[in-house]
Amino acid sequence: MQKLSIKFIFVAVLAVFCLISGPIFSIAQETVQNDPAIQAELEKQLAEIQKEIEAVQQQLSQTQAEKNTLTNKVKALKKQQDVLGLQIKSTNLQVNNLGEQIETAEQSIVQNIERTKRMKQQMAEIIRTISQKDSYPFLYTVVSKQKLSDVFSAYHDYAQISDSLATVAQDLRQANIELAKQQEELTQDQEAARNLLSIKVLQQGELSETVSVQNVLLTQTKGREADYQIVLNDTKRRAGEIQSRIYQLLGISSQITFGEALKIANWVSQNTGIRPAFLLAILTQESNLGKNVGTCNRPGDPPEKSWLVIMKPDRDQKPFLQITSDLGLDPNTTPVSCPMRDKRGKQIGWGGAMGPAQFIPSTWVAYKDKVAEITGKPANPWDIRDAFIAAAVKLRAGGADGTYKGEWNAAMRYFSGSTNTRYRFYGDNVMATAEKYQKDIEDLNQ
Repeated sequence: MQKLSIKFIFVAVLAVFCLISGPIFSIAQETVQNDPAIQAELEKQLAEIQKEIEAVQQQLSQTQAEKNTLTNKVKALKKQQDVLGLQIKSTNLQVNNLGEQIETAEQSIVQNIERTKRMKQQMAEIIRTISQKDSYPFLYTVVSKQKLSDVFSAYHDYAQISDSLATVAQDLRQANIELAKQQEELTQDQEAARNLLSIKVLQQGELSETVSVQNVLLTQTKGREADYQIVLNDTKRRAGEIQSRIYQLLGISSQITFGEALKIANWVSQNTGIRPAFLLAILTQESNLGKNVGTCNRPGDPPEKSWLVIMKPDRDQKPFLQITSDLGLDPNTTPVSCPMRDKRGKQIGWGGAMGPAQFIPSTWVAYKDKVAEITGKPANPWDIRDAFIAAAVKLRAGGADGTYKGEWNAAMRYFSGSTNTRYRFYGDNVMATAEKYQKDIEDLNQ
């Protein structure tokens, strides 16, 4: 009877052990949290910066409403630079905070792996003890003991060993449940850090562009109001500049002019209903985001830039192989985007976005058939026309309906899958760019 009980416990425990001894790559049992005082200080700093941003933006609005003179134009550009500088400062604070959280979590992972190893060793030792004790029939135990109290003591030892094993198994099972939850939180933090790093790069690019516009304006006018008014009113010259302006879609074989891009956007608009200026704004932002579209997985790139390293294995690698196979492309030499990296050069999140519209492989698979229905040919994420169509279809699905709110929401979902205001710079900047493009389009149509 006792022998059957011990064997039953042994088999049951082995079954439990097999169930819970899967991948243990998770973070420490305790939730990684910032010191409340540090978190409060961060929130205070962010709030103060936001107040400064709002104050400067109000000044900028007043300046833009004033007479269009050279002095006011330069003043507005400088205010824009001030706003961008403050926004970069805010983004830096958030990125640094997330970086510390991620670093703490990663250190805890190492500690947790060691902890689970010790728990497994403890379980193995208990199981060996049970096995050794189980090798003797219970009747032998009764006969070999000279006192009845010794028999009860041996029975008590069995019970204690079994209880110890059950306790360790329960602890390990509970630890893995909690750790799986915390691993998901860590992944979310890493995704947030990647998004914020992308936003930071975009903000820095906008700041550089604003300074460049200011310098070009002052060079053209030599600081003279009369010359500025001539430049401002020369619509024929402006139309020529708009048409010939290079539309930087990195990652395709050749660049196209704004006029050429507009023709494609107009055609796509007829098939999808997405406003051309809005579509161009999205693609401009996506193709310039990080200036790294198509700079991984190229011929001659080092192994660390291979698609096998930079793409998320369980999400994008299989679809990427299917996409390149369908198009007759070599997966080892077809350019894709690189992942973002932190200040230490460590990879944050995953790369692998393809072509001008920056679709990751797993997302492209969901849209390629819709693109093919419109074009009548296999969809190619590196084809400029297909990229425009796919982006438009995705924006339509994201709520773009021609209204400011609808387009802003669609832009945000295009970037991060949500309308989280933490990343509102992306949506705000898309809409500002769309406004500029709308004016360009109107000027071309005059």
